[in-house]
Amino acid sequence: MSRASLDKDPREVAAMFDDVASGYDRANSVMTFGFDRRWRVNTAKALDATAGEKVLDLAAGTGVSTKEYTRGGAWCLAADFSVGMLLAGRHRGVPMVAADALDLPFADGSFDAATVSLGIRNFVDTKAALTEIARVVRPGGRLVICEVSTPTFPPIRFVYRKFMLRALTWMGRRFSSNPDAYGYLAESMLAWPDQRAFGEIIAAAGWADVEWMNLTFGVVAVHRARKPDHGG
Repeated sequence: MSRASLDKDPREVAAMFDDVASGYDRANSVMTFGFDRRWRVNTAKALDATAGEKVLDLAAGTGVSTKEYTRGGAWCLAADFSVGMLLAGRHRGVPMVAADALDLPFADGSFDAATVSLGIRNFVDTKAALTEIARVVRPGGRLVICEVSTPTFPPIRFVYRKFMLRALTWMGRRFSSNPDAYGYLAESMLAWPDQRAFGEIIAAAGWADVEWMNLTFGVVAVHRARKPDHGG
């Protein structure tokens, strides 16, 4: 069984997700108390993908989020560097490709929008990945990222940091095929920047009009941005 560290070596992270692929969606739903579904719906609303658009769903895992984004008629591609996760989601019937977020195998401006759901914190270099994502999105195109964040209400923040992540680790041991992997996931959640700090990273990578919306008291936040048009 593989267990990545906060160094986030891409090979270690990919191997870890390969290990948990078969039961990942079930374990994720259990550990988020079913909120993962609501988060996907809200992310899809923020993305607002419509018929005729091409959307890149990066760190898509088994494609559960990709499937959600196709509901408006857009063509959505699931990309992930864990082949095991992609194989586990073949039944969803969405196009899939193995890809590294820091070196995407797509031409400049290939997509109208790009999105990452609960996966960008696993990238070894967040800013570099956001810059590479901007390359493959057309000028004026959109970025939507759903990721864990920092609860804004102090009592909930206290409970989240002191008890919730321990509970997630315990449930990972109970419901996952690779319990140690969920230790890493809990650690990565605690180490992730808050809403504003992450927004600043997005802006530093060249995206404009960065904004965010808190979900579930800020346990998760959806960040949205736009690639500047030619000339600014």
